[in-house]
Amino acid sequence: CLGLCLGLQCMTIEYGRNVLGLDRAHSSEFEPSTPHPVIDLMDSQRDVTDLGGTMRLGAYVAQLQPGSQVAKMYGEEVVSERHRHRYEFNPRYRSQYDDNDFVCSGESPDGRLVEFIELKSHPFWVATQAHPEFKSRPTRPAPLFLGFMEAALQRAEGRNPQLLTVDATTDA
Repeated sequence: CLGLCLGLQCMTIEYGRNVLGLDRAHSSEFEPSTPHPVIDLMDSQRDVTDLGGTMRLGAYVAQLQPGSQVAKMYGEEVVSERHRHRYEFNPRYRSQYDDNDFVCSGESPDGRLVEFIELKSHPFWVATQAHPEFKSRPTRPAPLFLGFMEAALQRAEGRNPQLLTVDATTDA
């Protein structure tokens, strides 16, 4: 599973409900009265009344956890991806998620915002709050897309003898 932006938020909600037992876990954007707002409005957005052009927009740096799936895919531990959102993983729930298989594998340099998540025990359950598609190119796919395709090919290996290998080093 690969989640981008809202995908990360939905994966976080699903994990909270079905693994952590957080009944009615949700995003405060969709369910303001949720008892467990695991996705919530960013603190910097709370007093914003004129929403035009005020979201977290543009390229932001993330520090990746050494040895994580995302660090392996990117081949480095500091990356920059583009963003466009107002809602993020709620830091009040971080310890509940970190105590399980769920890993916050990338965060803002100050450690306040979760940028990437993954499951330790899953071959490919990865998400980012960012939009890597904005920087992806036909001859230079984003590392998360390459990782997703490689995981799918590995899973399908042996089932379909006509599978092609993924080679991002060649120019088309």
